[in-house]
Amino acid sequence: MTWTWRLEDSSGAAVEPSSIGVAVPGADNQGDAESWLGENWRELLDKGVATVTLLDGDEEVYRMGLAAS
Repeated sequence: MTWTWRLEDSSGAAVEPSSIGVAVPGADNQGDAESWLGENWRELLDKGVATVTLLDGDEEVYRMGLAAS
C-alpha cells in the first residue's frame, strides 16, 4: 500500500494539495510519510491546513492537528 496524508482546513473540509501549491508524495512506509510531514508541517499550517490524516491506502491510521494547543 501507499502511505499518504489527507489535508483538512479548520472546518474539517478536505484541502486539495495543488490548490495551496504543495505536492503530498506517496511513501512506501509510515516512517517516510511521517518524515515528509515533519519537514513540511509548518508550510502546511501557514497555508491553512489545520489537520492531517495519515492513510495507508484507503485506511485511516491516525489524525492530528498541526497547531500547538
